[in-house]
Amino acid sequence: MNTHDLVAFVTVVETGSIVAASARLNLTQPGVTRRIQNLEEMLGMQLLDRVSKPLKPTAAGYEAYEHGRRVLRTLEDLKSGVANDGVVRGEFRLGLTPFLSEAGLSGPLDTVRAEFPALAVRVVSGWSPQQIVRVCRNELDAAAICLPDGAVPPADLLADDLSAQPVVFVVARDMKIPKLVDLEYLSRLSWVINQDGCGFRDTLKRRFDAAHLPFNVAVEALDSELRLSLVTRGLGVGLVTPVALKRSALRNKLKAVTVRDFDPAVRVWLVHRPPAGRLTRPIKTFRDALDGELRALMRG
Repeated sequence: MNTHDLVAFVTVVETGSIVAASARLNLTQPGVTRRIQNLEEMLGMQLLDRVSKPLKPTAAGYEAYEHGRRVLRTLEDLKSGVANDGVVRGEFRLGLTPFLSEAGLSGPLDTVRAEFPALAVRVVSGWSPQQIVRVCRNELDAAAICLPDGAVPPADLLADDLSAQPVVFVVARDMKIPKLVDLEYLSRLSWVINQDGCGFRDTLKRRFDAAHLPFNVAVEALDSELRLSLVTRGLGVGLVTPVALKRSALRNKLKAVTVRDFDPAVRVWLVHRPPAGRLTRPIKTFRDALDGELRALMRG
């Protein structure tokens, strides 16, 4: 097997197109296509569904992709292991959930880059359930995720429990609403919340469904500050952690609401597949730095 053909195929799966893969690999588009065709001929099966846009692997292609990523990681481990200088090289594909983007993209990533300058760090943002799937499929080497407190990552992943943070319900400061409400009262209001796919949103909806209460979403938005801005305009109830509320420029225009018998929280995890190989030290460095960053934010 030609590893260059395998690299081209893996890159197309990860980027979703021949054009993006050719740009990443610094190859012509026909060159990328030829390499994939070579791999398909060698394996005797079609690996890509060429009708779909973006390009997606076939069922056999998914299997080939997972095996291929493991082969390429093993080769990278081998190169690092036999290098005389002991420098960790290659790529580190790290997933972050939007909640952690600000904390994860500042100090912790700078720490990893400073300690491992020859390591190319690639960050992928996405909701926690999606990031877990990507780690399981070897599309990511590790991911920092948030799950509702009480939920745990899949047992086949190595998972470090970093911290738990409470979740605060907020409304516009001038909205006339009691400081202590129950779930039924909350169900009369609309929500300004994350887009569908957020694990905590799913948990919240299940809580309302179990109580046979409506869960009305007025606005879906990915950016936390945008959501808080819409809440200050009276569009509905928002969810935020105390850290994010403290750091928000809109904090003086918001007020917290306590919900009787409902005290939600999110827990931060760092997950990866075993064994980590050459990425053992970078993963540990990122984990320790992120843990320190989160603790500092809570103290501040």
